[in-house]
Amino acid sequence: MRTEEPGDTVPAETPDANERLFLSGPRSRFKEFLSILEIMGEFIRGFRTLHFVGPCVTVFGSARFKEDHPYYKLGEKVGAGLARLGFTVITGGGPGEMEAASRGAKEAGGYTVGCNIVLPEEQQLNPYLDRAVSFEHFFVRKVMLVKYSYAFVVLPGGLGTMDELYEALTLIQTQKIRNFPVVLMSSDFYRPLMGFLAKMVAAGTISNTDLDLLLLTDSVEEAMDHIQKHAVRSFGLDKPPTKFRKLRLLGE
Repeated sequence: MRTEEPGDTVPAETPDANERLFLSGPRSRFKEFLSILEIMGEFIRGFRTLHFVGPCVTVFGSARFKEDHPYYKLGEKVGAGLARLGFTVITGGGPGEMEAASRGAKEAGGYTVGCNIVLPEEQQLNPYLDRAVSFEHFFVRKVMLVKYSYAFVVLPGGLGTMDELYEALTLIQTQKIRNFPVVLMSSDFYRPLMGFLAKMVAAGTISNTDLDLLLLTDSVEEAMDHIQKHAVRSFGLDKPPTKFRKLRLLGE
């Protein structure tokens, strides 16, 4: 990875230039206003893409695992299980475990959506998506990955996956979203994290109740049962869904 030297500038055409400009500190009021319009446009594009896709579960996971890796196979099983429960599967839209979950859902007859992020090294959308939308800003993408989901499944991953996991847990803890189930897949991978969360409970920085619906498991069947109990039944998703009427005036 190339490190930037003092005085380096980011060319305007690079994919991450907008994000860096946004985080660069105060600018003119006009430029800040243009940023607001751009961010608003990303939100509108996301809302339009996801408004009619039905109840969803978001699957987080690494982009780095190839299809011969056990974690990729696990992602396929998770995607298929969620599709059989009737959920639309949302992922980050890229390769690795995101592709695996989309692939498993698609091959099980489910519907898949990808919320892609534009990166300096372009992330390619995987071929198992029914719908996709791309974002320049990570924070807009994270809102979309959370807003339409009734549960979250976290496969082994890196810093981005941890960011998404803690975003969901923080929103649940602060009651910004309702108590949706969160499933960590792979006890070998996430057992140290559970130990650290237990240390937080012992220190009093979080409460036991903050982790009530957090499940660590190696079993896809147990994960699906957890989601069936705490998402499908708790939120009445086994009843006929509310239908939103598409408006031709808005190009829907």
